[in-house]
Amino acid sequence: MRGRRMYVIGGLLGALAAPSAALAWPVDQALTLEPGKERFQKLTAVDWAESDAPNVVTAEALPQSGELLLTPHAAGIARVLLYAEGRFAVWRVMVGPIELQNTGSEFAAAKKACPDLKATEGVERSLTATVNDTACRLALRTFLKTHAYLAKELELTFAVPQLQAQLEDFEAGMPPGLTVRYSGAGLVLSGKTDREGHRKALWELFNRAVGRVPLEDRTEVDAPPKQDDAAKQEALDATVSDVPGDAGVPPAPPPPVKRKAPPKKPR
Repeated sequence: MRGRRMYVIGGLLGALAAPSAALAWPVDQALTLEPGKERFQKLTAVDWAESDAPNVVTAEALPQSGELLLTPHAAGIARVLLYAEGRFAVWRVMVGPIELQNTGSEFAAAKKACPDLKATEGVERSLTATVNDTACRLALRTFLKTHAYLAKELELTFAVPQLQAQLEDFEAGMPPGLTVRYSGAGLVLSGKTDREGHRKALWELFNRAVGRVPLEDRTEVDAPPKQDDAAKQEALDATVSDVPGDAGVPPAPPPPVKRKAPPKKPR
């Protein structure tokens, strides 16, 4: 009897020092900041970063120094997406003393939906499971959104139909102009969009996926106009708008006046 094909997604990877070519819940790293104390985080490379809760913490990429500046504003939890050279990762940043939620109910639901799920605590923390159906995949996604595990601590095995179901989820979240497909066990993101569309696509891939999925980003991103060029164009537009539309054009000659013919003299 021929067995079903499975794909192993993820693995017990080391801690990330820079964004990785992977996506999906759970997050890659977790940091805790004190209110009012910004932090410079050294990375191998970083092009840009974006926080999903800027009222809690803002993130600024410093590409020249290869640093990430995290500025906390209020107590809470934010997720920060980091992008560099076609790779990205998501970190969870907690600000202030926060009482972490009890994840017992989410774990119990995941265990019920995924009977072979095994979780190990301690120094060698790990979680393994086989994703055979949609109920298991969705229950795992809910559990992995909690603080219980990091991406490097997971090893998930997907049945092929669930990879296809997850791909359909990805496709439903793509902005216009972008497509996503599997290439082996990884994803390929391609198409053309603007900066906002590109970032939205990356967030959608992360939020809809379960476990680490390698990503090849082939997106063509339209570059925003340079600030100097935009300022010059704005000044030019303002100057032109002040000039009458017929400036510099000689006035048209007046139309010829038709005169009545003189009456004929009687003979």
